Amino acid sequence: MIELILFTLNIVSPIFLLIVLGIILKKTGLVTEAFVSQSSNFVFKISLPALIFLKIGTITINKAFDGKLILVSVLLVTVFSIYSWILANFLTPEPTEKGVFAQGSFRSNFAIIGLALISNLLGEEQLGKASLLLAFIMPLYNILAVIFLTLPFNNEGKFNFVKLTTDIIGNPLIIAALLALPFSIFHIGFGQVLTTTLTYLAKIALPLALIGIGASLNFGKLKEASKLSFIASFNKILLFPVIATATGILLHFDSVQLGILFILFASPTAIASFIMADAMGSNSKLAGDIIVVSTLFSILTLSGGIIMLKYFSFI
Repeated sequence: MIELILFTLNIVSPIFLLIVLGIILKKTGLVTEAFVSQSSNFVFKISLPALIFLKIGTITINKAFDGKLILVSVLLVTVFSIYSWILANFLTPEPTEKGVFAQGSFRSNFAIIGLALISNLLGEEQLGKASLLLAFIMPLYNILAVIFLTLPFNNEGKFNFVKLTTDIIGNPLIIAALLALPFSIFHIGFGQVLTTTLTYLAKIALPLALIGIGASLNFGKLKEASKLSFIASFNKILLFPVIATATGILLHFDSVQLGILFILFASPTAIASFIMADAMGSNSKLAGDIIVVSTLFSILTLSGGIIMLKYFSFI
């Protein structure tokens, strides 16, 4: 068991140490709000798309495309989001809190923390499969988040289908995945120069993004976090991962499928949930609280989940 715990620490610790480094750099003033904003922009528009483009473009598509994993993941996200919305209506009467609670419960930071964990746990060769899954999950997150953030204000005409469609189509990660598909399908090589350049950009994507996450977190909010933020975090990092993993086991997922499924649902709430809540006039403070609480406690739940899956030889 000690060896298993050490194995898990070797996987999880580097990711959260980079987040801690971001917190320290922000506290000491070595990293500013402007840097966090600019680096996040760079990661989202350049470095992370380069990683996804590289991983999808160099895989054998018929081996990496996992219809079973994608279908189950999409169905689970949809079911969990509906449950979260129903629960939100029982927990709070505030229109500005319902959608925030719902998206905070189901929206995962799979693109950053998830991919980093998959690389450490399952190997870089599985990032192609995970990136393909991300190409399906990310638009779904955006669609569901807009719906739930809009529903409480359905008499105010806040929903904008054209803007939602434009945002999804214009998402750099989706564009990167689509552009990479022909290279994968037709086995077109990138060439040494482009491969090396993409590799350089890809290698800085996750470390820079994790440092940015740490620098953007405000743990001072933890003392003021509401009951809603803790319930949403419980859903996000404990209840939903357990249900999703149990579903994968019942469906006889192999070790890679189960590992990716667990990490998808066990990763903490995405920072994008704060940005979207703020932009749509909802309670952005609650969104920020959910991100902080879920990120902090996911250190324990991710580690515990990996230990259990390894102990029972599921991964």
